[in-house]
Amino acid sequence: MRKPEIDDLLGAMLDSHDNVSDLNLTVDRPLQVEAAGELVAVPVDPPIETLTPFQTEIFALNLMNGDRRLTEHLIKSGSCDTAYYLPGKARFRVNIFTQRGNYSMVLRKLETNIPTVESLKLPEAFKKMPGEKNGLILLTGATGSGKTTSLAALLNEINATKAVHIVTLEDPVEYVHPNVKATFNQRELGLDYDNFANGLRAALRQAPKIILVGEMRDRETAELALKASETGHLVLSTLHTVNAGQAINRIVGMFDQDEEKQTRQRLADTIRWVVGQRLVPKIGGGRWAVHDILSNTIRSNELILMGEQEGKTYYDIQEVGEPFGMMTFDQSLLKSYQEGLITEETAVAYSTRKAIVQRGIDTMKQQRGEKTSDVSGLRLDAEYNRSVFGARKK
Repeated sequence: MRKPEIDDLLGAMLDSHDNVSDLNLTVDRPLQVEAAGELVAVPVDPPIETLTPFQTEIFALNLMNGDRRLTEHLIKSGSCDTAYYLPGKARFRVNIFTQRGNYSMVLRKLETNIPTVESLKLPEAFKKMPGEKNGLILLTGATGSGKTTSLAALLNEINATKAVHIVTLEDPVEYVHPNVKATFNQRELGLDYDNFANGLRAALRQAPKIILVGEMRDRETAELALKASETGHLVLSTLHTVNAGQAINRIVGMFDQDEEKQTRQRLADTIRWVVGQRLVPKIGGGRWAVHDILSNTIRSNELILMGEQEGKTYYDIQEVGEPFGMMTFDQSLLKSYQEGLITEETAVAYSTRKAIVQRGIDTMKQQRGEKTSDVSGLRLDAEYNRSVFGARKK
């Protein structure tokens, strides 16, 4: 297969369904796309029943486009990341990896339009974040949970209101921001710098007010991000953790045990917001983002310093922190259910504390005059009571 044929197949995959987010190429499987959160096969002419190892290798070589660095990285580490442009259709973030000696790849479709806080219907906290002058803002969640999209909306908000220099370190560059009020310098891993730590170290000499670090992967990057936030920069980054509270523990865990007290003090001084994000199935198709938000208040600051204890957890602080822009995943799920965006089953399935969510749903149902239980037809068995009492009298 030549490059034009590869592009034709990728285009057919992209156009095969609505809401395509990923293209999946795996040996012994047909061409597949992820649409609305589910993998579905793509029919093509002539048909490809299952991909062969040779075909996926040809795909991989074309996507890498002869790049020696990518080839070396794929051979040495078993995977590599790159970007790919399909003329007239879309840009992709590409991960090529080996499995059982064969090549597989996933192409994540990158949106060309910069999202806004309003278009994504993000919580009010995202409108407060651009007001921060320095410190650390973290977005956490699993791969594919929309962290990059939410960060792009946050940068778009800053771009519309502040005349500042913004340096981004990305892998790869996903959203290309126009210079509106802010001035952007967007750097791509592999093309403009060799790793996040070195890119961040260089960024400190490039006079930015805001630095975006695509991912806080290791201790060195975390150390430099803390240093940057301590020296007057606003640092935005992502972590792979399940909720906001765990992000704090994850960063603390990157450092040695004898550094824990100092690390907690630095985090307490620099953390401004930590946002967990999950995508859940939406009524009518598509996916909906729910959030877990922690802001730096006196109570949360104390918890960052001392750690979670019995009766004092990040969840407890978030649960009563609505005036400060905080919320738990459970509160976000209940709000989404109340607005008719998700089903009861989805709310319960994705909840952190199922009993709290179920109780909240039952309360809403009672207020609407709906049944809160499937149990029906119960009645008092008067004859049974008489026979029991009669037996006792004898």
